[in-house]
Amino acid sequence: MLDTIALARTMRQEIIKMLTASASGHPGGSLSATDFLAVLYGEFMNVDPAEPRKADRDRFVLTKGHAAPALYAILALKGFFPMEELANLRKLGSPLQGHPDMHKVPGVDASTGSLGQGLSLACGMALAAKMDGQDYRVYALMGDGEQQEGQVWEAAMFAAHYKLDNLVILLDHNHLQIDGNIADVLNPDPLDEKYRAFGWNVIQIDGHDHEQIRTALAQAREVKGQPTVIIGETVKGKGVSFMENQAGWHGKAPNAEQSAQALAELEG
Repeated sequence: MLDTIALARTMRQEIIKMLTASASGHPGGSLSATDFLAVLYGEFMNVDPAEPRKADRDRFVLTKGHAAPALYAILALKGFFPMEELANLRKLGSPLQGHPDMHKVPGVDASTGSLGQGLSLACGMALAAKMDGQDYRVYALMGDGEQQEGQVWEAAMFAAHYKLDNLVILLDHNHLQIDGNIADVLNPDPLDEKYRAFGWNVIQIDGHDHEQIRTALAQAREVKGQPTVIIGETVKGKGVSFMENQAGWHGKAPNAEQSAQALAELEG
């Protein structure tokens, strides 16, 4: 078990460093999802860096694939590949593309990036576990703007129909997408009522409170006959003052001066 608070802080620092080095990428949604990933990989995921494809491992689908820097950070910190590789984000020839590639990066279970499709992949993995008599679990990290996609709700209906209680959505509810506030672009709320209507077990938490995340993931393990969605209220750009709650930082890398300020804040 790892110190998840320290893990999340280091992840945020690495996210800023790699985006600065690449001069491109998506800081806002990576930083808002960091605490979910720190607790999930720090305490719950059954994965082994020495055997990244072992059959009985838990699966993770980063359905909002543009938050790849957060996933790369936690995978490197867990030992799936050298930390030094993070500096090559988005560079020609690097396996660390702008969206994760399961064929190139150890620990990545699904190639994602087209929003709305990841939950369907996760459903397939969870159903396969049931059909094969395996007890591994499948986790899908989704964005809230992504809930505007119709395929999400087809997959949600599928998961409930087939009683995929080995499937958990971690919903990064930061209220912002590339074009602004989700409520202004195409409001998907109330997400809790929608998922309940589709037959899901719904847990609502502060998505930056590690104890609440920990409790929710533990509760999800005990639920039978239903998939679970953990809706975490989060802050886009969490941890960096000038990025927090700013849609403009959805897909823009910091310059050297901004990076220095961000790292100083995160260190503090």
